[in-house]
Amino acid sequence: MPASEPVRFGRKRALPSCPNPLFLQWLTELRDEAKEKDLKIQYTYQKAINSLNKYPLPLKNAKEAKILKNFGDGICKILDDKLQRHYRQNGAPPPDRTYNNNSSSSNSLAPSRKVIKTTFLYFETKKKKREYVPQQRSGGYAVLLTLYRQQQIPGSKGYMFKMELQSEAQPLCDKSFSVPDLGSKYTAWSSVSTLIQKNLLTKTHNPARYSLTDEGLALAERLESEEEEDAVVDLTASDEEEERGSLSERATGETQSSGDAGRLSLPGKTQVTMTTSRKPNRDCLLPGTYDVILCVDFIETTGGSHYRKQELVKELQRNGVGFDVRKLNVGDFLWVAREKVAPVPGQLRASAGRELVLDYIIERKRMDDLCGSIIDGRFREQKFRLKRCGLRRPIYLVEGSSSSAAHLSLPEATLQQAIVNTQVVDGFFVKRVQDVRESAAYLTVMTRYLSKLYQNRTLVCRSRELEGDVPSDEEERGNPSCSLISFAEFNHGAVKNKCQTVREVFARQLMQISGLSGDKAAAILEQYGTPHSLLAAYEKCGSESEKEKLLSCIRYGKLKRNLGPALSRTVYQLYCTPGALT
Repeated sequence: MPASEPVRFGRKRALPSCPNPLFLQWLTELRDEAKEKDLKIQYTYQKAINSLNKYPLPLKNAKEAKILKNFGDGICKILDDKLQRHYRQNGAPPPDRTYNNNSSSSNSLAPSRKVIKTTFLYFETKKKKREYVPQQRSGGYAVLLTLYRQQQIPGSKGYMFKMELQSEAQPLCDKSFSVPDLGSKYTAWSSVSTLIQKNLLTKTHNPARYSLTDEGLALAERLESEEEEDAVVDLTASDEEEERGSLSERATGETQSSGDAGRLSLPGKTQVTMTTSRKPNRDCLLPGTYDVILCVDFIETTGGSHYRKQELVKELQRNGVGFDVRKLNVGDFLWVAREKVAPVPGQLRASAGRELVLDYIIERKRMDDLCGSIIDGRFREQKFRLKRCGLRRPIYLVEGSSSSAAHLSLPEATLQQAIVNTQVVDGFFVKRVQDVRESAAYLTVMTRYLSKLYQNRTLVCRSRELEGDVPSDEEERGNPSCSLISFAEFNHGAVKNKCQTVREVFARQLMQISGLSGDKAAAILEQYGTPHSLLAAYEKCGSESEKEKLLSCIRYGKLKRNLGPALSRTVYQLYCTPGALT
């Protein structure tokens, strides 16, 4: 049996009390309150209490407690609020004093006690944070410089949209802003979140607008001065670049004045042309540098009748059509001009080329699907979204004969009328086919037709966010438009459940009323952009009859017909009837 340790006699040393009694008291109260309500946060409070008990130093405020384990932003904010309330009730805290001062103070969070001087070196030797400076030719570096240069242009709007910022910043960055490197999920655009976190960049509005903060402006100015010191301006251009430049000018129809606007006139600095930081023809696809590819929505190849959908894919493959299956947020088929990219030796796959969306989009409907979409309201909503997607040539591909509509929920006459309305009223081109094989044949013919149509044309990328949907000069002359939006911008803008403005939600509300089409809703929105403005107009009316007829004289459509008293009365009853509608 081993000998037992000798018993030590003497007075036991008293455990030191917590140097932060107020914080300890408040955390205990919060824990007990959460325990009474049976909330799981009680365990978080208990962990915070344990950490606080182990800490030997007094804390001036809850912000300093963030260095402790289990003290997050939420707990620190609660403690800070309680501390400020405590100071208001019992007097403000004394002026800031050094930790080495052992004199007692009534406002101190801790009772006066001796603390070993070396322990306070924790705060004194705490390293100062280094200033964040993005690496040269990184994503953050390119974004800061691009926004800074844009602000130096006289009359600039002071912010940039995402697509615009990505295309302008790409020549200043070695990594792609849209395609991640092999084996990585991050792109150069991922650094924008770091810039926002470091308070160098602000993101506002929807669609997002990016602008520099005061700190970001100072850092970008410093980066720009360093860039100018190291910059080597190449004033000689090859004959090939000059020829491409002239092709680009003819395609875009730019004047000499717009070319001069590409120079940045920086105050107190020499003029530097944009060719020092921008590659020529970065927004153009020259003839022979792209292929026309059919894009098929993945819904058209999966789910439902698997055999019928696979038959469409097999028919396209049999016809030798180059197609790509992907998620389309609107429409079932469309065509893109995809840039040809030569594979790099040593890479597993070639990097993705730029893609511009041609002005043709197809919505495919079988007769049973058409019937179901009319019943549940998708029919009008899909046409409304097709009109707003930014592509000027929507096509409705109706698949199935009249015999296939014999046993559906709606009569054949109703379906035929809906198809006619789509062509006459909505202005869509309607193509009727019998089965899947004919649908594949039509897609094949369209792909070959578009390949020939755009064969010798220079395509220019435009930003729909900046320029809108104004018809181009080529379209007025009967030629296809060569000013196209990128696929990324098109698909992002066509998201069904994206954040909507009050005006857009109001339009969707109005279109739920039977007989109120998109043209009628647009006519109402021109005069009353929000429900608030419409209700204010109703309040100004003197009588009930005047309120019911308020919208009756609003004109809509190409023929400028009146909405009529019946529809006006329905809208008034919807928005002004208290309680349930009868």
